Amino acid sequence: MTKCLSEHLTDKEPLLALVKTGILMVIMTFVVTLLGSLLGGFQGMIIAVLFAGTMNIFAWYKSDSLVLRMYKAKLAPTQSELSKIVRSLSRKAKMPIPKVFIIDNSQPNAFATGRNPENSSVAATTGLLKQLSKEEISAVMAHELAHIKNRDTTIMVITATFAGAISMLANFAMFFGSRRGNGIGIIGTIALMILAPMAASLVQMAISRGREYEADRIGAEICGNPSWLASALESIQRMANSLDNDIAEQNPSTAHMFIINPLHAHKHDRLFSTHPSTENRVAALKAMEPNYQSSTSIPKVSSSLKKKRKQDPNPWSKN
Repeated sequence: MTKCLSEHLTDKEPLLALVKTGILMVIMTFVVTLLGSLLGGFQGMIIAVLFAGTMNIFAWYKSDSLVLRMYKAKLAPTQSELSKIVRSLSRKAKMPIPKVFIIDNSQPNAFATGRNPENSSVAATTGLLKQLSKEEISAVMAHELAHIKNRDTTIMVITATFAGAISMLANFAMFFGSRRGNGIGIIGTIALMILAPMAASLVQMAISRGREYEADRIGAEICGNPSWLASALESIQRMANSLDNDIAEQNPSTAHMFIINPLHAHKHDRLFSTHPSTENRVAALKAMEPNYQSSTSIPKVSSSLKKKRKQDPNPWSKN
């Protein structure tokens, strides 16, 4: 198993997934240039590309700090149990150690952010740290590290920025597009105003869903046991369905960042879902289990740790 793990962790992302993501990014770029052309011909197209580029540069350097501030994330102590888990997994994955944050929210969840592995962060909610076992938490953090290792955080920052630029340009098209003699008229302009943001959202969600499967696979390899992550996903989904994340509800554009959709994801892999269905993800992880020698069952949390969690509202953040 060690040899298999080493090979997987040193391999590059499968070519098919890379090509698919590239094609989707090209589609988003095309929509931006089309809207720019609608607004002002060739000059409008150039302005649209520059506009999207400027937004991407800003998002590249500031999106991680903005989202962490939005969720009121606090830096975890370096000697906390969560920080120790992340350091251990990062060394195993042979990647830079990200900053570790804790979000005070009862819904169990986690996400990763950052423009590259050298400037990245992972965040876990207090609900995740209280409700899941150490093995499940390790698997969740391994999943987030896989996103960083695959540079999914970079890709999703860019796609989210493109989607925002497309929505903004589509709104401008409503007011200026019909004045340019573009031949599509007011009805065509209205249709484009509605369909362009929808297309951008579909592309963004398609990219997000595809990256989750790959992060699950590599995350299972990093933590060393697919059943840990499968159990964690089932637990998070079950509890997330009954607990709200108010900040996420107010900022639905950040839903794709989390390991489980904080907005109560649909059951199936629908077009407008940011995540694959949990059932499909768990099935894929269970299919990996025969390749691993370790037990497929999740070790139970010790009674002493359970008692400690009841007494301490957040034992994972202690020094």
